[in-house]
Amino acid sequence: MKALIVFSGGQDSTTCLGWAKNNYQEIEAISFFYNQKHSIELEKSIEICKIINIKQIIINIDFLKNLVNSALISNGDVNKNHQDNNNLPASFVPNRNALFLTLAHSYAQKIKAHDIITGTCQTDYSGYPDCRRDFIDNLETTLNLGSDTNIKIITPLMYLTKAETFKLAQDNQCLDLILNYSHTCYNGSQLKNEWGYGCGECPACLLRKKGFYEFIKN
Repeated sequence: MKALIVFSGGQDSTTCLGWAKNNYQEIEAISFFYNQKHSIELEKSIEICKIINIKQIIINIDFLKNLVNSALISNGDVNKNHQDNNNLPASFVPNRNALFLTLAHSYAQKIKAHDIITGTCQTDYSGYPDCRRDFIDNLETTLNLGSDTNIKIITPLMYLTKAETFKLAQDNQCLDLILNYSHTCYNGSQLKNEWGYGCGECPACLLRKKGFYEFIKN
């Protein structure tokens, strides 16, 4: 079986990469540049793929900055509410996951991948509606209907807490990659901490830090 990993270079997708390496005969990675201000994450994704010898394709979709508002693309405050929807965090990028998975689905057909793996999670998620199980299931159905395919979208982290995600990384021998290479920080900080790289103050860092200390307690 062959899998395609939607790979950002962050904690969750790196954990998925390590998990997939132990569960599939062949894996490839697809990554996206969308003018994200934390582009260090993408740079680290390249390093990680080279370290574990995984083929990676990087797709430029920086046109997204002309279509949506998000503090991850502009210089907005990631700790505030989204300017277009007060129910969502400022870091939400409208339709990002839908676009990522649609393009990944196209590429999966080309490389004959049976599964697409993504690190979306609704347990410890940051308020993003496109990380929920219902969204993933409905998108999988729609993409397969539109392509006459049966490609599965696999979400190993969907119901895991961040502490459990650290444990999964440990079990799949990729905890070192998480702590020493992966970047999840919305501000793209390269400050090294016990729990990995990050500013320690943005929502992504706070979630990661909390999960790490819960993990090492158990």
